[in-house]
Amino acid sequence: MSTSSVPASPASFLGKAGPLVLARLFTAVLTLSIPLVLARVLSLEEYGTYYQLFLITATLAYVLPFGVVQSLYYFLPRVEQKRPYLGQTMLLMSLAGVTGAGLVFWLLEPVSRLFSNPALLEYQVELALYTALTMGAFPLEVSLTSQGRTRQSAVAYLVSDSLRAAAMVVPCLLGASLHGMMMAVAGLAGLRYLAAWLIALRGTTGPLVSGGLLREQLVYAAPFGAAMALSIPQQNAHLFVVAGAVAPALYALYRVGCFQLPVVDLLYTPTSEVLMVRLGELEKEGRLEEAVGAFREAAGKLSFVFLPFAAFLFAAAPEFIGALFGAKFHPAVPIFRVSVLGVVMSILPMDGVLRARGYTRSIFVSYLIKAVVTVPLVWLGVRHFGMKGGIVSWAVAELVGKVTLLARVPAALSTPERRLRIRDVLPWSELGKAALAAVAAGAGIFALRAGSLGTWDELPEGFFWRLLPLTVAGVLFGIGYVAVLYATGVRPLRVLAAMRSRGAA
Repeated sequence: MSTSSVPASPASFLGKAGPLVLARLFTAVLTLSIPLVLARVLSLEEYGTYYQLFLITATLAYVLPFGVVQSLYYFLPRVEQKRPYLGQTMLLMSLAGVTGAGLVFWLLEPVSRLFSNPALLEYQVELALYTALTMGAFPLEVSLTSQGRTRQSAVAYLVSDSLRAAAMVVPCLLGASLHGMMMAVAGLAGLRYLAAWLIALRGTTGPLVSGGLLREQLVYAAPFGAAMALSIPQQNAHLFVVAGAVAPALYALYRVGCFQLPVVDLLYTPTSEVLMVRLGELEKEGRLEEAVGAFREAAGKLSFVFLPFAAFLFAAAPEFIGALFGAKFHPAVPIFRVSVLGVVMSILPMDGVLRARGYTRSIFVSYLIKAVVTVPLVWLGVRHFGMKGGIVSWAVAELVGKVTLLARVPAALSTPERRLRIRDVLPWSELGKAALAAVAAGAGIFALRAGSLGTWDELPEGFFWRLLPLTVAGVLFGIGYVAVLYATGVRPLRVLAAMRSRGAA
């Protein structure tokens, strides 16, 4: 038997994502503290301004890189000489950062008028610096992960996210307010930029830039970059439209409704990244027939986490918002319940598969369709239904985009010997069992709330008492979820033990 036909080791490729998941799990706790602390130390108007500032820079930071950084996941696993790809990526991101800073100076004044918030102009310099340096440092963790150096990438995430949480929270706690926070995050972005140059190119040889390789990289990145230029404004369209339609204080409520615990990024992103590297390795080794198994494995594992997570947040939304943000944010509960549908739609790492297989044009088409759908939906939704219309329009557009991506996944995972269909690529058993257990456990929370007859509303003030209903709901949900999984034949402890052993391998 040839080595190319030997099945993959029982040690799952997802074990390589272990360090990234653990690092993000630790830093997620710190990152989570940012909006929670700021919600208590800032007024509603300042809190809305904070979200508007980072909405602007986040939109630029995702659009201007134009897919160049993500292209490293495609090229680095396939080539021996990696330095040119890394060097020209760093240079292009530095140029993108300068462009972003210029756009902040040019657009912030009209954006402040659109948002009816002239206070945004007070942070123009800090926002421009932060935008430029953040984009310049974008390749840091990606350059490590795409080379299979997941442990080093995990350390980079750990250090960066920990310092970022401190930079955003500590100045406000010390009374420096938003100005101190913006200066702190700009300074941290500068340190990350220097670290990106030192770490990304370490141990590589060859020229810093290659004209031929640069053209090849840009040709690959262009469709994905164009997709991002459509996707990010589309995803953020409801945020911009709502920000322009309501006062900063109401916008703060809307953003709390859109708040998500970083579980999706914690698990989806490293899983998708490692899956991309794995598919590149399988293609290089002539074992592409194993790609569909890798995709089903990744989606199956994510389903056992994301489906119960979404069900719990939907069912326990009043307790969750009250515990984390306080009673003044309870009007955000209906918006929050719609926003958690995004967790369900993140189970399938479809964009990673399409990028790894070079189907970036399919991603562009999907995002183009989403953009076309979003514009009338958001405009009509916010105009006629206010903030609820904004979040529903986002959810509908996201669903349309996911369906168009899924339609191309079978072709990306097919081989000349086996043509796949949608039903062949989905982990039906895992999806069904996780959904059944999650819905049953969520129903238990609704029953608990109905049986309490307003008891929770009579609890004393204080963080412990706000946290108590959420804790009770969480324990009830966990017991119900595990019990139903056992009834369907799933043994959660065995699954966890298998994942730990694979990670160690």
